[in-house]
Formats: sequence, C-alpha cells, structure tokens
Amino acid sequence: MSSFDESEAFETASLSARAMAARPMPYLDDLNPAQREAVETLEGPVLMLAGAGTGKTKALTTRMVHLLNTGTARPNEILAVTFTNKAAREMKNRVGRMMGEAVEGMPWLGTFHSICVKLLRRHAELVELKSNFTILDADDQLRLLKQLVAAANIDDKRWPARQLAGIIDQWKNRAWTPENVPASEASAYDGKGVVLYAQYQTRLIELNAVDFGDLLLHMVTIFQTHDDVLAQYRRWFRYILVDEYQDTNVAQYLWLRLLAGGHKNICCVGDDDQSIYGWRGAEVGNILRFEKDFPGAHVVRLEQNYRSTPHILAAASGVIAENKDRLGKELWTEARGGKKVGLMGLWDGEEEARWVGEQIEDAQAGLGRFKYRENPRSITIEQEAERLAKGGVVSKNVEGDIHQVNLQRAEALSPTGKDNLPLPKTYNLDEIAILVRASHQMRAFEDRFLTIGLPYRVIGGPRFYERMEIRDAMAYFRLVVSPADDLAFERIVNTPKRGLGDKAQQKIQMTARQNGVSLLEGAAILLDEKGIGGKGATELAKLIDGLRRWGRLVGDQKLSHIELAEMVLDESGYTEMWQNDKTPEAPGRLENLKELVSSLEKFENLQGFLEHVSLVMENDAGQDGEKISIMTLHAAKGLEFPVVFLPGWEDGLFPSQRSMDESGQKGLEEERRLAYVGITRAEEICTISYASDRIIYGRRQPQYKSRFIDELPEEHIDDLTPPGIFGGGYGAVGMGDPFGSNIEDRAAEANVYNSPGWKRLQARAAERPLSQPKESRNMVIDAQAISAHTMGERVFHQKFGYGAIIGIEGDKLEIDFEKAGVKHVVARFVSGADDIPF
Repeated sequence: MSSFDESEAFETASLSARAMAARPMPYLDDLNPAQREAVETLEGPVLMLAGAGTGKTKALTTRMVHLLNTGTARPNEILAVTFTNKAAREMKNRVGRMMGEAVEGMPWLGTFHSICVKLLRRHAELVELKSNFTILDADDQLRLLKQLVAAANIDDKRWPARQLAGIIDQWKNRAWTPENVPASEASAYDGKGVVLYAQYQTRLIELNAVDFGDLLLHMVTIFQTHDDVLAQYRRWFRYILVDEYQDTNVAQYLWLRLLAGGHKNICCVGDDDQSIYGWRGAEVGNILRFEKDFPGAHVVRLEQNYRSTPHILAAASGVIAENKDRLGKELWTEARGGKKVGLMGLWDGEEEARWVGEQIEDAQAGLGRFKYRENPRSITIEQEAERLAKGGVVSKNVEGDIHQVNLQRAEALSPTGKDNLPLPKTYNLDEIAILVRASHQMRAFEDRFLTIGLPYRVIGGPRFYERMEIRDAMAYFRLVVSPADDLAFERIVNTPKRGLGDKAQQKIQMTARQNGVSLLEGAAILLDEKGIGGKGATELAKLIDGLRRWGRLVGDQKLSHIELAEMVLDESGYTEMWQNDKTPEAPGRLENLKELVSSLEKFENLQGFLEHVSLVMENDAGQDGEKISIMTLHAAKGLEFPVVFLPGWEDGLFPSQRSMDESGQKGLEEERRLAYVGITRAEEICTISYASDRIIYGRRQPQYKSRFIDELPEEHIDDLTPPGIFGGGYGAVGMGDPFGSNIEDRAAEANVYNSPGWKRLQARAAERPLSQPKESRNMVIDAQAISAHTMGERVFHQKFGYGAIIGIEGDKLEIDFEKAGVKHVVARFVSGADDIPF
C-alpha cells in the first residue's frame, strides 16, 4: 500500500480506529527487522521460523500487544495457545508489562488442554457427556483399563494394562476414534486393542469422565461433525497464535487447522530444528508443510541470535545442516570473539567424569579455557599468585615454597611475560550445566562430584541414587549383605508383585515382633506355621530361599560381586518386571539398573559399594547455595547456561541406537536436532566429550565417537585431546582400541549399525589403520619371566597415562596410575616415563 493509500485509509477510518492507530508503539523500537516484520504482518497465515535464542517469545508477545494496541482485535478475539502453564503465564505477564497495565479479559490464552476443557464443558452433550464431567488422572485411567483387561480374560503379565494405556494415548494423539483406527493397527495389544479401546470409551461415557487425550479428541470430533459450532468459534477467534508449533501432534494440528480454516489469520511460531519430542507424538511434518496447508503463507525467519558466540552457532549450524527434512535457516550474531567449541577425547566414562570435574574447578578459578575475559582490564602477577593461593590451585606434586610456585604459574599465564595479566573470567556453579543423552550417564558425574565436593542438582528428575529403581535394587543388595535390614525387606517384599498385600505384610510384622527376630526371619516362621497361603506363600518362600542363597554367595571366590548383583536382580524377578513394563519410562529404568551394576566394578565387594553410596549421600545432605545443573538434553530445551558440557558423544549412545532402530532415518534426524538443541544451550563455553570405551551391561565395550562430531565445522572446533591418544586429533577415526581388535570386530561388539556415518568411519579406517598396540583382553601371564622394571619406577601406559609400579609378578605389573588408580597390566605395554616424546 502506498503512503497516499495509507493516508486515505486513515482519513476514512472510524474515529476510534484512528485513535487506536495514532497510539504510540514504543514496543516496536526494540525489535530487529525480521521480528518487526513478523509482528506487523497481522493478516493471513504467518510462520515465524525462529531459531534458538532469536527472541521468538518476545516477537510472539509483541505481536499480541500490537493486535490489541492497534485495535485490530479485542482481548477475547485472540486465541493464543502454548504447551505449558508456565509459558502461558510468562506470555500474559509480558503482554501486561509491554502495555503498561494488567491484561484482563483474555480468556483464550493458555495451554491446548486448558482451552479445550473450557470448550468441551460448553458442548459436552454433543459427545454424550454432561458439562460436569471428570478428568481422570493416569492412575484412574490405568485402574479402569485393568478392569477391562481382566474382564476380557487377558493375561496382565504378558499384556500389561499400562501398555494398552500407551497405545490408546498414541491413537488419541493421532485423532483416531475407535471407529477410524486404521487396519494396520488392528494387531495392537494381541489383536484386541481396538475392541478394548471402544469398550474403554464407552465406559468413560458411562462414568461421565474423560482422560487428557479426550480433551482434544472430543473437540476435533465436535468441530468435524457440527459445522455450526465450528463456524461460531471461527467468528470468535479472529486471530490465532501458536507457540512451539513444531511440538504439536496430529490432534492439535487438526484442531488448529479447523479453527483457522475460515479467516486463516493464524501465526505459528516454531523451529523445525528443535523438534525433539517425536517419541511422545510430536510431528515435525506439521511445521514443514505449513506453506502447503496455508497457501500464500508469509514465512519470516528469525536468525539473529542473542544468546551464543559465533563459534557455538557455527558448530550447531554445521551439525543441523546434515538433516534433509528442514526448512533451513542460518543463525548469526552481532557478537564477536568467544572461544571455539571444545572437543575432548578420553579413555573411558570415569575419566570423562574426572576431566569434567577438573574443568569445572578451573571455571570457578578462572583457569584453563576459562582463563581471560574479553575486556582489557588487567591484574598484576602478584595479584594472580594471591588469587591462585586463595583458590587452592596448586599442583599436587610440587615441592618447595607454595608462594613461589604460584608466582611461577601466574607469570606463565602472561601472554608477554610482563606484569599485565588480563582479568580472569570466573563462573559460579549455577552458570554451569552438564547435558546428557540418557539419564544413566549421570551416575559417573554424580559419583565424581560427591567425591570431590562439588554440589549439583538434577533437573527433571531425582538424582541417580534417589531414583525408584535404584533404591529398590539397593534394598535387595542390602538384604543380601545384611539379612536383618528390616527397612530394605519392607521395600522389596512385594516388589515385584508377589501377592503379599497389606494384611500379609502385617502378619509378617507381628510374627517378627512376637519372636524378637528380623522381618526376614519372621516371614520364614510365618511360612512354617502356615500363617499365610496361596500365591503369596509360594512367592514369599521363593524370595526367602533366594535371599539366603545369595547371602551364602557373598565373598565366593568363584563369583564376582558384579555377577552376584546381576543374579539378584534377575532371579528376584525385578529386572523382568521392568522388561515387561511397556511405559515410555521402562527402558530408561533398565538402563539405570545396568549402569548401577556397571558401577560396582571399582569396588571390591557389595559391602564396600553400599558403604560408599551411604557415605557420599550423607556428605551431600543439606547442601545449599550454588549448584551445577545436570539434566538430559530433552529437559534442557528452553534453558541456557554460560558454560555447557556435552558428554557421551558416541555412536549408539548419541545418536541413540534405540531411536534409530525404532525410527530409522527419521530417528537419526531427531537425534541430530537434539544435538543442535544441546549446543545452542551454551552462551559462552561449549565442550563436547567422548570416550574410547565404557562399561555397558557390566562389561567394557569399545566406543566410536559420534558421527555428529564429523559434522562439526573444523574451523570452529578446538581439539583438546592430548597428542598420541586415539590415533590423532580432530576428525581421526582413532577411537583408542585398548584391546587391539580390528574395526570390523569392534563394530560387531559395539553393535554399530550400517549407516552413512558408519560408512564414513570405515572409509577413514581403510585410509588410516589403527596404530595402537594389540593388548588381549584375556592376557596370558608368564610367571617365570623376569621383568625389566623395578619397584617404584615411574612408567607410562598409552591408555592409563603415568603411574608408579607398586607390585611385580613375572611380566605382570601392578601400577598405581595418577588418574586411573591401581591397574594390572603386562610389562610390554608400558614404557619408562623418560622415553615418552611429549
């Protein structure tokens, strides 16, 4: 529209419209050109493609303010939906602050579910409900499904009702009623899923109840079958705004399309590169086909990032560019400088945790990668020495005057050797986050931080040793070591279910008190007296026999405590319980149990492990103040931290083997989006790490660094891996093979899949053979051999680093390594420390 047309339109507009248009709009001044374009394009479909850290919430709320301030829409004519109550509150508060007054009369700003509840109560009779219907929680839903499963004579152990609940939830997310579930799904739940779904929906109507999936499903059904109702809301909701559109499922997508089908004034904000919730029904295709759904849609790309440094943005862009199904954008920032993304290869998972702990201590002290600020302020070498002394930053092996040592360290930090050190950059623990792909990775970091006294918090769930499955497993281990542990017995006596209800457990308690014995012995007496019968008696007898047998095996030289722990969990039925559980959480719980068993390796026996856990948890009790944040990558979405560590970048762990096995290329692309999310959480420092091997399922397995590492642009990466480790620096295949097996053998052992990334690794391996010595896992020791080494000699091992010999048996050495602890190795695999060329 020309300036003349705009002037003419203004002159012919109503007095109120002219007054509204003449109102000041200071909220537009803080927007960049792309944001302002998205805010001012009020008519027709708009897709605001907003990259990480580009101010999408600011643009979305400013658009809402602009609609109100210009008089384009009244508060009750705006439908604004998001995914969480927190996001909805934040949106409303921001609108109020920008308008300088509390926002009243905006009844249609909220989550999908909260808005659909309001709508459904107005039209409940159209789906045979009353307006006072009840919303069932997950427990009530499961209880009802169990009744239906039992009535159908289905074995609940083989086909758990919880599995049926998950199937029905998936169908509702796809807006499938029992009548339109496709034939391809007919085999679900032993072929009875669709019938039970229909019975479940009928029962809900009889109870005048709905579950959360019904809130959207019923409203989609009403809009599809009652044109008058749909037309009414199309008139009411003249402008629709949607946050996090990439996370919508099919039901939410259909609901929005139906409402916007008339005026098409819908503005969706999202980022296809951050769609990471496919496992719970989100469809990235919803945002990818926006322009097809709404022909003529205006797409605005928000690409100016206000969070991260140029190196971090370039690294994230390099990874996500490998995805094929994306709309495409390139993040950039006006900021300059900053450190490259760190890349560190380590020998194993425990070493990774130790190294990250050291880096965090350096971040607190302003050392290492955290050494200098960008500003020109400086301090003297003497001041730096005093700062080092206060922080206790002194090498453990130094001798002589500590102040002199700190002076030498401070002088070494000076770029010119003169008395003008830049002011160190330090970070508090609240500014540091560790983002893992799977929750079981947290255990190594938690153990390490507890050992060295670094306080931490786990976001999005309990800490490792506080998780339900870990507490259950620990209770079994405690009972094996100490049969008189009544608290442990109470926890596991009916876990898994053994038919021992409250009454049976009360009888055990009473018998134990009357005889003055432990609950375990009381249970045995009760069985002898036939005080309990049926299934409960049979299962209790098996438990008691098992605990006694396992107890006799404690200290058995032929059975390691690791094997004993696996035996306890398997024979008790606890592992099987989670294997049969079909909830989304079950695989993670099984992985945590495997990690728990793996963690026993560094202890001599079960008793030592139990003491360790008790002591570290007691030492950590009641800590307040700053804490490191540990969370999964999924939980980190929407958050940001100055310093971010991304450990465990190994194929099979990240990208997840399970995700790719289940979803193929689609799963791989979602894993890559998860990597993009992880990198873009970092504001100033981002460090990626990977390990040569990890203890998986109780045994060490070689690992391959993630294919995502090969996709990082080399010019933005700072390879921190020490020389000589993993056969080279950035981009090398060399994943450090401590057992010397060839690449095909290692692939089979690590269960690496056939994929483009794997083929690249194979090609590189062919060009550059592994150079590490072959050290067999099953070494044959020559007891008659005479070692060339001596007690106390300082030596170097390519995997474990430097150490001192503390024992010699033939050609087998016992070495106390500085970082890896005491290990037994064959003499030919160590060198004298003076022979190492670096």
